Amino acid sequence: MRHAIYLFFLLFLTIQLEAQKTVSLSGRIKDAANGEDLIGATVYVDQLKTGTASNSYGYFSLGVQPGFYKLSVSFLGYETAIYTISADRDTLLDIRLEPSSEQLGEIVVSTEAVNQNIIGNEMGTFTLTPKSIKAIPVLFGEQDVLKTIQLMPGVSSAGEGSSGFFVRGGQADQNLVLLDDAPVFNPSHLLGFFSVFNSDAINSVKLYKGGVPARFGGRASSVLDVHMREGNTERLSLSGGIGLISSRATLEGPIGKKGSSFLLSGRRTYADLFLLLSKNETLRESRLYFYDLNLKTHLELNSKNQLYLSGYLGRDALKTSIFGFDWGNKVATLRWNHLFSSRFFSNTSIIFNDYNYDTAADLDFAFDLSAGIRGNTFKQRFTWFAGANNTVTFGAEVNDYLFKPGSLEVISLENEAQNFEVSSKEGLESAAYLFNEQKIGSRLTLGYGLRLSHFIRRGPSTEYQFDHLGDPVDTISYQKGDWYAPYLNYEPRFNATFVFNENTSVKAGFNRLTQYIHLLQNATAGTPIDYWIPSSANVKPQIADQISAGIFRNFSMHRYQLSAEVYYKNMQNQIDYRTGAELVLNEMVESELLYGKGKSYGLELLLEKKEGAFTGWIAYTLARSLRQIDGINKGVWYPARQDRVHDVSVVGVYQLNPKWTFSATWVYYTGNAVTFPAGKYYFEGNVASLYTERNGYRMPDYHRLDVAATWLLKERKNHRSELSFSVYNAYARKNPYSYVFSEDPDHPGQTQTTMVYLFSAIPSISWNFKF
Repeated sequence: MRHAIYLFFLLFLTIQLEAQKTVSLSGRIKDAANGEDLIGATVYVDQLKTGTASNSYGYFSLGVQPGFYKLSVSFLGYETAIYTISADRDTLLDIRLEPSSEQLGEIVVSTEAVNQNIIGNEMGTFTLTPKSIKAIPVLFGEQDVLKTIQLMPGVSSAGEGSSGFFVRGGQADQNLVLLDDAPVFNPSHLLGFFSVFNSDAINSVKLYKGGVPARFGGRASSVLDVHMREGNTERLSLSGGIGLISSRATLEGPIGKKGSSFLLSGRRTYADLFLLLSKNETLRESRLYFYDLNLKTHLELNSKNQLYLSGYLGRDALKTSIFGFDWGNKVATLRWNHLFSSRFFSNTSIIFNDYNYDTAADLDFAFDLSAGIRGNTFKQRFTWFAGANNTVTFGAEVNDYLFKPGSLEVISLENEAQNFEVSSKEGLESAAYLFNEQKIGSRLTLGYGLRLSHFIRRGPSTEYQFDHLGDPVDTISYQKGDWYAPYLNYEPRFNATFVFNENTSVKAGFNRLTQYIHLLQNATAGTPIDYWIPSSANVKPQIADQISAGIFRNFSMHRYQLSAEVYYKNMQNQIDYRTGAELVLNEMVESELLYGKGKSYGLELLLEKKEGAFTGWIAYTLARSLRQIDGINKGVWYPARQDRVHDVSVVGVYQLNPKWTFSATWVYYTGNAVTFPAGKYYFEGNVASLYTERNGYRMPDYHRLDVAATWLLKERKNHRSELSFSVYNAYARKNPYSYVFSEDPDHPGQTQTTMVYLFSAIPSISWNFKF
């Protein structure tokens, strides 16, 4: 540890000496039409043949020697802006990019503006904006960022129509999903068929599959960083859409002085409204809907201080007269951005999030089951643009969790009530990190740093110890205020980029991720009654070490981009379940868990056409994800539920003319690994099932074609109207969702198998507008 302190001291001394020789070119990059920050916009210095990108708040800073420079500022879908700067002192710029006009044929963009994929020190990442996903066909015509990222290499769908996803062989709960810095514990609507992210309210989406920055932690697989829009700072605007199953509307505009704004966006499905037309009384009384409400205000206090308040409220209801689900998220973030100087940037966030669900039934008896998880988070982040060759990020965060595994109220026919509650649990996760991105010459860029994470439990609580069969052997009670089961982990992060020329580079990286909270679920795609538990003396933190490398190549003036990445991930303390595990309302649920190790590895290929009337990409992943768990399959390696050998996505978008745009998506992947029943036996009058080896079988391979067309009805400066048509599963492929095994009525004692599929061909139409 002492040597690490000396190393960091030497690093800061070297950086400080360098910083004294340079001046900074810094500023914020915004959309000229509405004042929105542009995240990931490229700033390129022509004379230095190098550049940078704007951060998550639209801010950038470059250290240069005093002199004259030409800056090219660009962003996909916007006109490139050229600035000539006399840099004799620190200079703060206010850059506004004009949206590019739609036109046929190739769009000529300067070389410096489009090769950030070559020179940027990132791999295993990709960024989406609402504009980039607008034309991609999806289920029921609903634009969905989570379904769009499933079309990229290394990312697989959790199942038919589901917004759940797996990244590089990790489980669904190993993805850290953030909305304006706030963790979202359940990002799905309607049992996973839609995500909670209303695309009208989203500014940018960035997924980190590898090379995860040191500022992120808490999950073992990936980070999905979603930022909401801030609202139009120039004028009041209304936009939205009306579709077959849902409608949405967004109101935004300036408030107070110039630079401040608000955004209010809502979405609701209305399948339950059509049920009111039914002659069946039970259907008329049923409820089937979800809604989203996004709110964000941005106050520009002055040129150095920005204040943001953002919130999200979403809820699902699936109810009949005798049974119902009700679940949802509440998220709020208060953020203060402060510019100490053109070189030193601060971001302070206070976050609240809550996920809860309620399940009720009124049969021969009535019951009400509720559970959830709540968190309060503080994050302090600093960015120091130290010089021409160094950008240092450092900070700390604290997450205070309350786990609510479940409470049950049962009312009998005699109206007698019984209550049962699994005890709540509390935990505190904290972390500190330091990371430096350093350029060495004109070709080599290094990123290196360390995240130090800590987790500890807090009483009151009763903890159990179990033997290898899951039977309790000891009990330990902790009182209120007691701290116990501490864990401390070092998480090194490293990545490197070597640029051969403006068209070719190679990259490599290593990161360790640690996960202290765990989602218990039996279904692959997840259900509302899945719930989170903290690490304990029995449940060790999950740890994933990933090494990756890739080559990146652009062709034809950067219109075509090709990448090939390989990775290997070693995972410790992986969790699986005993056969027949009882997870719901189990005070000793840890007795149902088994532990072991995992590994995943693969090859990811991506060929993308970025410009012209026809754009799109082809993505292919060849991968394996395996587990070795004591007590499962006699300790031999077996495929994880998310193991997919082959995964292919083909996406094409063609702009026929200014009025019509056509698109299509074809996906194929190896069938899920599953466990089937092998037989049954009778014991003391009860029937029990026998199962095959864990995940020893495969569902049939999955494939599907989606098509869409957009007809632009009218477009003016501040007015747009269009119709979108789409067909999900255009050739009506019956992809198996599950199999049901039952006794064959024609042959008693024999089993018949029935395939269940969800969707045939589903057409949809929606009207989108903006005023």
